[in-house]
Order: sequence, then structure tokens, then C-alpha cells
Amino acid sequence: MAEKKAFVTGHPITHSRSPKIHGYWLQQYGIDGSYQAIDVAPADFADFLKSLGEEGYRGGNVTIPHKEAAFAGVARRDHAADEIGAVNTLWFEDGVLWGGNTDGYGFAANLDDHAPGWAANGPAVVLGAGGASRAVIHALKERGIKDIRIVNRTLARAEELSRHFGPGVSAHGAVGELLADAGLLINTTALGMHGNATLSADPAGLPDHAIVTDIVYVPLETPLLAAARARGLKTVDGLGMLLHQAVPGFERWFGRKPEVTSELRSMIVADIEGQR
Repeated sequence: MAEKKAFVTGHPITHSRSPKIHGYWLQQYGIDGSYQAIDVAPADFADFLKSLGEEGYRGGNVTIPHKEAAFAGVARRDHAADEIGAVNTLWFEDGVLWGGNTDGYGFAANLDDHAPGWAANGPAVVLGAGGASRAVIHALKERGIKDIRIVNRTLARAEELSRHFGPGVSAHGAVGELLADAGLLINTTALGMHGNATLSADPAGLPDHAIVTDIVYVPLETPLLAAARARGLKTVDGLGMLLHQAVPGFERWFGRKPEVTSELRSMIVADIEGQR
């Protein structure tokens, strides 16, 4: 039987940790398969999609800047991809190229792991209105959170999302008093990323039972998470979202649902720290 092949594509792609994650699982489960990083320029992406079947790929992951082009280029999409407006996972079903989005799944599974019962902790305040914010809002709605407050400096972008996701999702230009009764604070912006020490919001205004999570994972403890921890709040870093979003794709391509273990997490943490 031919080797099972999958990939991750982006432009650039050298920074991607997906080959390490999937390579670890292939080795753990003794699967005859490969997962490689492929740099594809935006102008070549449509041709790349068309060539996947001939090249023998079972599917792959799509990252920046191709998620919207993948959304437009697949034959069929799952519900999450339609809601989020982007595709990060590709697979074939009966010869038809499908696109899905596992970012919301990864976000929720990370919280399930580190803050069980988190979905009972609404209202939720979501910082940012970009693509990652869409995935987070989709996950929050799927888990039944009825009051989701999007905060974005450009109010029009937050309003666009509130219209898209409908009742229970509101748009705000500043955090203001929104934290006073919030049980979840989620940063989806690049604030706090390695080299950017700006605090995306001050967790001092949150109630004591609040959970604070950041989708940034370099550094693992962002300024927001450090401030929340100092305040005694439950915090969840963003690395688990990266690890868990990889699970559904691996299962589709290689036929086994992989586990996100502490060993895998430690390996990726060591890699992040080695890149500093």
C-alpha cells in the first residue's frame, strides 16, 4: 500500500510547528505516513489545490495567507468552515476535495483540557475581530454561550462579526465596563506576542471566578496571562489550541484519532524555547 501523505502549506511556511506535531504522532502510532511543509506563493495556490489528487495527497493543513483562498477553492465545506469563513484543513471524500476549519474545535478542546466546565462561565469578552476571533466566537456559540462581547478598536469590524453570528453577539469599541460580570476573557489579537509587551486588557476588572485565555503561544505566558495569574484567576495558554486543532486532520488522513499528551506539549515547548 502506498504511503499516506499529508502536508501543511503557507507562505512563508518554515515557522510552522505542524510537521513536528504530526511527525510525532506518526512515529508514536507506527503509521507509514509523511507530513511535509510546502511553501506555495499565493499566485500558485489554485494550481496547487488542483494537483493534490495527482500527487497522492490525502489532504493537509492550510495556514496564512491561504485560508480564504482554500475556502473559495474547495468543492465542499463543513459547517465550521462556512461559519468561520476560512479553511485550515483539506481532505478527500469519494474523490471530492473538502475543506474544514478546526480552529474553533482546537480552542474549545484546549479549554476542556485545562479548565473543565468553562462553557458554564459566560458572558464572554473576545478581544479582536480578525480570523481567529471568528473561530473563537463559533466555538463559544457551539458551546451555548449566550452573551459574547467582541471588542475591537475598529468598531466596524466587530459590528460585521456581530451581524454574521447573530443574536447574543455584540460589538464594542473599548473594554470599558464589559469585564465586570464576564466569566471568560479571550485574547485573539497579536498583542502580547513575543516582543510586544502591550496588555490587551486589564484583568483587574474581572470577577474572581473568571477564566482568562490567550490564543498567542509565543511567549507561553503573555502579559495578559501573567497579569491574570497575579490576580489569582484561572489562566489557559494558547499552545493547546495549536495541538488540538491538528487532531481532526490527522484522524482523517491517517485513520487514527491522536492524543494530545504532556510529552507532545513538552516537545513543542522545548522547540519554542529553542527558537528564542
